[in-house]
Amino acid sequence: MAEDTTDTGEAGAKKSGKLKLILIIVAGVVLAAGIGGGVAMFLMGGSDTEVAADSAAPAKPAQALYTKIRTLEGSPYFTVVVPSNDGRTHYMQLYVEAKSREAEVDSALTKHMPKIVSNLNQLFSRQSFDALRTPSGKMMLQQEALVALQEVMQEKIGKPGVEKVLFTGFIMQ
Repeated sequence: MAEDTTDTGEAGAKKSGKLKLILIIVAGVVLAAGIGGGVAMFLMGGSDTEVAADSAAPAKPAQALYTKIRTLEGSPYFTVVVPSNDGRTHYMQLYVEAKSREAEVDSALTKHMPKIVSNLNQLFSRQSFDALRTPSGKMMLQQEALVALQEVMQEKIGKPGVEKVLFTGFIMQ
């Protein structure tokens, strides 16, 4: 019986040695795969950076410039009479700003402010009180004001230039 225990002890030692060898091999393969993956990521990451640097599109858009649209008297708001279906007189007061990303457009807005104010006054005066009471009516007015500004800029500097029109104050009574 003593011989039987020694045989199993030697077999157990042989299995234990083989198990350690297998674990070392597996760990080596995993380590090699990790290093290979890291090297591949590093090399591929470098080429993506070069491609991004070579592309014509800027990674970050230019800083936004906001120009306050002021009336000819220097007032920061427009006040217009707005017709309605109830027969009463209603007033609308708007504070307007134009968003652009170029200094050229900003200076052109200031230079051509009389024409811009005239076009916006006409636009605002044609609005209906009932339509402007809805959020969609206000959004439509904002889009129409944007188109009016872009038309003036297209005529004066050859490009629309204005990205968005913002109503920083909107009061109706």
